[in-house]
Amino acid sequence: MTAESGTAAAESTRAAELSSALTGLLTRIETACRAAGRDPDEVQLLPVTKFFPAADIEALYRLGRREFGESREQEAAAKVAALGHLSSVRWHMIGRLQRNKAKAVARWAHAVHSVDTERLAAALDSAAGAAREDGHRTAPLEVLLQVSLDGDPTRSGVSPDDLPRLADQVAAAEHLRLAGLMAIPPLAADPEPEFARLAALHTRLRADHPDATELSAGMSGDLEVAIRHGSTCVRVGTALMGERPITSG
Repeated sequence: MTAESGTAAAESTRAAELSSALTGLLTRIETACRAAGRDPDEVQLLPVTKFFPAADIEALYRLGRREFGESREQEAAAKVAALGHLSSVRWHMIGRLQRNKAKAVARWAHAVHSVDTERLAAALDSAAGAAREDGHRTAPLEVLLQVSLDGDPTRSGVSPDDLPRLADQVAAAEHLRLAGLMAIPPLAADPEPEFARLAALHTRLRADHPDATELSAGMSGDLEVAIRHGSTCVRVGTALMGERPITSG
């Protein structure tokens, strides 16, 4: 077997793995929606492709996926550049974001799921405005507010008490659009009460900001619970991509 044929065989095997995993995952989402009395079209699958190669994203693109979640700006920017030939792709920044990365992220991200401070929101508004002036984007940056469900200051997330003020700031920003909420349940916690609490916070947010309809919640192990409590976007890595490859980063 030549090197070329070996590479082609490996790519074909990987594409088949992703296709099988995607089929199973979409079935899980549909089943969860039906059980919750919801339309499956209400819930978006966001593949979490961090640490996986651009070739995997291209394979998923051929399987109909158009939205992808990344959590490290440098890695994401490299993939965006490598996959510029793919049309209609929308990139989501789902990881913790430092203000000094706002300018770079605003050039490629359709949405940021992890905004949790007023200073970060201001930095993204300025960066998105600059990106529009430079022709790198034509629309406002979608923003989801990451809310803390456990009050742990070492983890990301705005406190529920501070959420209304941050929401008002983002809603008033010229180059941002308040899309909704995101949260990650506390480690080792029962996700049921945590997602119920998140749903209540989302209901209160929408009382003041009715267009903030998105709720980014649920991952490989708890997406059914999240869907039951109103999630509109499940961020799935392992159940779709497999175990994370070994990296030096």
